[in-house]
Amino acid sequence: MEKIPMTPAGYAALEAELKQLKTEERPTIIKAIAEAREHGDLSENAEYHSAREKQSFIEGRIKELESILGRADVIDPSTLTGAIKFGATVTLVDEETEEEKTWQIVGEHEANVEKGLLNMKSPIARALIGKEVGDSVEVRTPGGERYYEVVKIVYS
Repeated sequence: MEKIPMTPAGYAALEAELKQLKTEERPTIIKAIAEAREHGDLSENAEYHSAREKQSFIEGRIKELESILGRADVIDPSTLTGAIKFGATVTLVDEETEEEKTWQIVGEHEANVEKGLLNMKSPIARALIGKEVGDSVEVRTPGGERYYEVVKIVYS
């Protein structure tokens, strides 16, 4: 099985989601199914079918999270140094607009661009891997080519 790189924070977030699904969501949906069964004919019981559908989703997500966590390779960025690699928090300046952006390169299951967490398989992250402060990076995006300069690399 392929290992899934992940930061300690990403691992903790997935663990918290799994715990919440098992201890809160699952018991709640089981109770909802039992209540819906009490209403009689299940073939025309929309509450029952909705609850069963939600239960199916919850059970699927639990299995997915258990699989991900079981294959997780937790990498602590604070133990790393040097050129850009997994876990690095990178500050870039767009060479056209002079706009500064900061991203942390993380695993695909913890990525969230709005929070500055960049999937390591994304075009920008792949272009950044191995670069150092002062390097210029060309990134091919759907909107065209972009050029960035690496101004800061932090491992924390």
